[in-house]
Amino acid sequence: MDDVREVFVAAGPLSPADVVDVARHGARVGLDPAALAGVDASRARVEALAGDPEPHYGISTGFGALATRHIPLDRRTQLQRSLVRSHAAGSGPEVETEVVRATMLLRLSTLMTGRTGVRSSTARAYAGLLNAHLTPVVPEHGSLGCSGDLAPLAHCALAVMGEGTVRTRDGVELPAAKALAEAGLEPVVLAEKEGLALINGTDGMLGQLVLALDTLATLLATADVAAAMSVEALLGTDAVFADDLQALRPQTGQRVSAGNVRRALAGSPIVASHQGPECTRVQDAYSLRCAPQVHGAGRDTAAHALTVATAELAAAVDNPVVTPDGRVESNGNFHGAPVAYVLDFLAIAVADLASISERRTDRLLDPARSHGLPAFLAHDAGVDSGLMIAQYTAAGIVSDLKRLAVPASVDSIPSSAMQEDHVSMGWAGARKLRRALDGLTRVVAVEVLTAARGLDLRRPLEPGPVTGAVLAKLRETVEGPGPDRFLAPEIEAVVAAVASGDLLAAARSVTEIH
Repeated sequence: MDDVREVFVAAGPLSPADVVDVARHGARVGLDPAALAGVDASRARVEALAGDPEPHYGISTGFGALATRHIPLDRRTQLQRSLVRSHAAGSGPEVETEVVRATMLLRLSTLMTGRTGVRSSTARAYAGLLNAHLTPVVPEHGSLGCSGDLAPLAHCALAVMGEGTVRTRDGVELPAAKALAEAGLEPVVLAEKEGLALINGTDGMLGQLVLALDTLATLLATADVAAAMSVEALLGTDAVFADDLQALRPQTGQRVSAGNVRRALAGSPIVASHQGPECTRVQDAYSLRCAPQVHGAGRDTAAHALTVATAELAAAVDNPVVTPDGRVESNGNFHGAPVAYVLDFLAIAVADLASISERRTDRLLDPARSHGLPAFLAHDAGVDSGLMIAQYTAAGIVSDLKRLAVPASVDSIPSSAMQEDHVSMGWAGARKLRRALDGLTRVVAVEVLTAARGLDLRRPLEPGPVTGAVLAKLRETVEGPGPDRFLAPEIEAVVAAVASGDLLAAARSVTEIH
């Protein structure tokens, strides 16, 4: 839903929720008048240095390896324009609208710190573009993550200048000049330092990190519910999820995940059916018994990533910066290493979460391990293949996720005539994490689809209140057991229900799932 609220951008940090609201939900952007006054004050310092015969990087010099050339006053508008045009050199598929909106919002947030030396009118131009729902067309390839996300940010700046192309709220691609005019917005003519300030930051990778954490929060909770459904359908025990057992190993995420699984299994007639002395099974397989340990480690990794993201949201990343005492100083804060590392950490966790989910799916389909369920949960095994190939799909995705878990941040490659001789590759880490999260969504969806059919096949035994609510929600769009039918649309329906949070909401309608 658009315009759910207004996100107020001041000199202080945005919250992760602010970023998600603007990027994903179309919230409007408001600008703090006091912060705008601070922007104008730092701009006055830049303008004072513009006439100084001494060279000042980004104000009266070239950039990068060309920083030794002094640029005359009458060429500096062209200098800034040329910088943006030349750096808008991306290639490949378009970056998603939510990523571009997050990127622009975070650059605006840095502009509003008053540490970049831009004019307040330039900050207002970014807010105007966001509020008009005009999204610059940004190609996927081009950022090395140092000096920040140069190419993606340059494509955004190009649109503010009235060049390049944008997409409207309805997804129509238009020349930026035409779209700005139709929205009543004026193109920005960049002054000294402004071109550099608009492209020198970690905003692209940071925006994707914040969005990834929002997505992962839903997936982690849903994975706990999916694991509970699998435990139940496989006649597993809930005893291993007891809180006192988790307390013996005080890992925060593990305890949260175990609590989710325990609550999701509470009151289950299926679980109760095999808790008597007649049950001789001592313990379940690792993919069931150790679900909280694996899911919890993913939660703890996400918590660490959130700590890094929160610090970065409070940063004023630019080079050079205008310090509070009025100095204009070069620095290395644009290097994306802190963000790049956690993007890679998350890709590892995502791959492992999908891996253990797929193992539970496979166990449900194997009559030698499923404790009485038919082979592949088929209606008439041999005539029907049931969910056999759904597991193939999950397995293929897990294999892809293992490749996506290879870190990008160790793969520095020098650029700019060796001036930028060590780069973070954080943007690449962010892009592969987005693909990995899509893969995890699909693998968890296949587990939910499979476990749900397993629960149906346990009747007349009934699932518990929580898993029963999830099953009922799923059955609104996906049929239960029966002869083979076209399976791909059913998988996509479950993927959509996992991604939207609808299945998680069904579980939360009965109990707390964190």
